[in-house]
Amino acid sequence: MSEPAPPGRKRPRVTVAPAPPTSVPSERPRPKVVVAPSPPFLLDFFPLQGAGQTRLSRFYDRLKEGRVSTTCCPRDGEVHWPPRVACPICHGEELEWIDLPEHGRIYAFSAVLGGAPLGMEADVPFAVGLVDLAGSPLRLFGRIVGRPWTALKIGDEVRLESYPLADGRSFYRFRAVG
Repeated sequence: MSEPAPPGRKRPRVTVAPAPPTSVPSERPRPKVVVAPSPPFLLDFFPLQGAGQTRLSRFYDRLKEGRVSTTCCPRDGEVHWPPRVACPICHGEELEWIDLPEHGRIYAFSAVLGGAPLGMEADVPFAVGLVDLAGSPLRLFGRIVGRPWTALKIGDEVRLESYPLADGRSFYRFRAVG
C-alpha cells in the first residue's frame, strides 16, 4: 500500500500509454536480390592478389598455375600457414616456396546452412572443414566440395586443389575423393 502524499503536495499522477494496436503486415513480395559481379572490397571474401596489393602475390600466382603452396624457412625448417613474408621463429625474410601435398583427411567439418559470404548465397548449404595434409605438419581450413555435407565423415580423404574465380583470381579448396 502506498503512503499518502505530504501535506500541501499532490500525489503525482501516473498514466500508462496504451500499447499500439498489433496488426499483421500485408504480405508483399520480397524484392529479388541481385549480387553484383564484383563485390565491394570490404565485403569480398577472396583477397586481392596482385603484386600491388600484397607481398604474397607469389602464392596467388602459383594458385593460377594449379599449385597450392606455402613458405618454409631454410634456417629453421619451419613450414608456415598461411604463407608469410617473414619467419615467425627467426624473423628471417629469406623464405622458400614449397608445394603442399595434394591429399589429406578431414579432421573436422561443418555445414554453412545460412549467412554465406557475399557471392556464395546460391551455394548454401555447403561444407567447410579442417584438413590434415598427408606428410605435412599443417592443418588447413577451407571449403569441401564434391559431396553433400550430409555424406561427409571425419577421416574422409580429400584432395587439395586450386580453382579459378569468375573475376580471374584463384583460390584453393578441398574435393572429396571417391
